[in-house]
Amino acid sequence: MLALDFDGVLAPHGENRPLPECEAWLARCVAALGAERVFILSNRPDPARAAYFNQEFPGVRFISGVRKKPYPDGLLRVAELSGAETARIVLLDDRLLTGVLATCLAGTGVVYITAPYVSFRTRPVVEGFFALIRMLERWYVALLNAAA
Repeated sequence: MLALDFDGVLAPHGENRPLPECEAWLARCVAALGAERVFILSNRPDPARAAYFNQEFPGVRFISGVRKKPYPDGLLRVAELSGAETARIVLLDDRLLTGVLATCLAGTGVVYITAPYVSFRTRPVVEGFFALIRMLERWYVALLNAAA
């Protein structure tokens, strides 16, 4: 099962549809895996995003109504809906202390996106905030590793 974060992974923050190159990649994922094995798990489950996926990628399920990551609820919902063991689910996410931590709590796999999609031109404050958060997360994890 493939679970995808949205902001930073499929598009810059605040967008309602993936970037064109991500749409093409997502179409290849759906063709290879089947739509029933692809999920969108975003901390911003905007209705416009859900409508986009219903229209453009029917069968890809948009997870909502669960506590936000780092709570494992969304990944556990993916396991429930798919009937898959958590060890057979992988989440692509760009945040250590939300998505990656959720995978640790849920017992799923993770692909950590180290070069997320950003658009400082359209949303400089929001993107700057998340760039700072990502930098602090990496620093914190490095500090923990050094202390271990």
